[in-house]
Amino acid sequence: MRLFVALALPEDLAEQLERMCSGLPGANWVRPEGFHLTLRFIGDADDHQAHDLDTALSRVSGAPFTLSLTGLGQFGDGRRTRSVWAGSETSSELTALQSRVERAVQAVGYSAETRKFHPHVTLARFSSSPGKKLRTYFAQHALFRTPPFQVTQFHLYSSELGKGAPLYTREASYALMDDPIESLPPEDDPAP
Repeated sequence: MRLFVALALPEDLAEQLERMCSGLPGANWVRPEGFHLTLRFIGDADDHQAHDLDTALSRVSGAPFTLSLTGLGQFGDGRRTRSVWAGSETSSELTALQSRVERAVQAVGYSAETRKFHPHVTLARFSSSPGKKLRTYFAQHALFRTPPFQVTQFHLYSSELGKGAPLYTREASYALMDDPIESLPPEDDPAP
């Protein structure tokens, strides 16, 4: 199976992104249930590797944080546009979580990711260039920004490729929690 680690998006945010999914020729738009922010693409894994990944990811810790999506961009350029995406605001908490996920994935034997982490949510993929319409699309959505949303967990997904859009299945979820030591109320001193 093909695996990746990602953040899911709240339903209202997915609906906001879905409203932007039109107006570009040749676009293969991502369905709202497919929107996610990838922390680490893993690739092919057998059952044993998937189990080891699950164990390692369950040890990743971190506190919940808020995040906003803002701005649009593309991978590829000119006649070679491969995808259009919504970006993420700069977030030290997101970067720290991605680094911890990366270390967990490497700990079970996967090579280090060589690409720089570029947090984004893919909106569309292209098999042919959208042409000049892309500039118009970016201009129409130049002020795109979501309200902040709470990130309280991350997920291990599998993806199944077929003729249509990939099918993503959530295989496991991992909660982000405040440090339990810091969040406990102070104990009363016992009476002498």
